[in-house]
Amino acid sequence: MGKGMKAGKKPKMNNQQAQMAQLQAMQARFAAAQEEIEKKEAEAGAGGGAVTVKVNGKHELVSVTIKPEACDPEDVEMLQDMIVAAANEAMRQIDEIAEKEMSGVTGGMGLPGGLF
Repeated sequence: MGKGMKAGKKPKMNNQQAQMAQLQAMQARFAAAQEEIEKKEAEAGAGGGAVTVKVNGKHELVSVTIKPEACDPEDVEMLQDMIVAAANEAMRQIDEIAEKEMSGVTGGMGLPGGLF
């Protein structure tokens, strides 16, 4: 026990130690939020629902659903465009979900992604 300390009392943390403790707590919350985001999924369609894609929080394409009427052998380019459009929209949605989750962790501090 340090000089002048009473039994059962914790020593006061200096400002730097307090900041480090806050940072470590934020890192733990950030990691937990990241795990939750990875479990989430977003789904988007294109061509009036002719093509639907689903992505997860890891930015992995989980599924692609193509209605038979979207399969025109004379216009394969349109089908390809619909798949790309739906996938891009689903990725945008999952990014939006991740941003909302992370802003709760960082308290809206505007920290760049990948900081932790």
